[in-house]
Amino acid sequence: MDLFSAIETRASCREFLDDPIDKPTIQQILAAGTRAPSPLNTQPWQFIVITGKARKQALFEEAERCRAWAIEQSGWKWLNGYKTDFLLQAPVLVAVVGDPKKSGMDIFQKEGGVGYLLACAAAIQNMLLAAHALDLASLFFTMFDKEHLRRILDIADDKTPVALVCIGKPAGPLKPVPRKAIEDKTVFLDG
Repeated sequence: MDLFSAIETRASCREFLDDPIDKPTIQQILAAGTRAPSPLNTQPWQFIVITGKARKQALFEEAERCRAWAIEQSGWKWLNGYKTDFLLQAPVLVAVVGDPKKSGMDIFQKEGGVGYLLACAAAIQNMLLAAHALDLASLFFTMFDKEHLRRILDIADDKTPVALVCIGKPAGPLKPVPRKAIEDKTVFLDG
């Protein structure tokens, strides 16, 4: 698949078939993640691959707890209809964990180090595109409390859970989400 076609046609999936994904395919997706850029080539990511039902159930319960909290805090009624069952359906979940000590020179700047988070996001995007190129579907998911995720996945306190990437075969056709026009999101400075 051509890169621009992959970017144009990739969409988030929230309903997966439970067909297993073989280890070489998972490794190919993870390898794409490791090719992402990072500050000073620190490669601040770690990947935790989750396929077991017990951990998926714990992640689902955490997502549901966070969803209820978000409804209470935000008043966003649409969250009532947002289901997180995909955490149980997807055959593979990958927790992307970042190391704040590997953020690069921005750790010395006033607003602090975010380079490691940006590098992890770049790794996630590579993984999403790799999954799509392999005719799989994926989802970038962040509705969790970092402390709870650390406990569920045995992540050290000095590391940051950044996202869960759900990977599997889609249960149906994916619907592209409309995007705003480039002109609405771009400023050109010519001088």
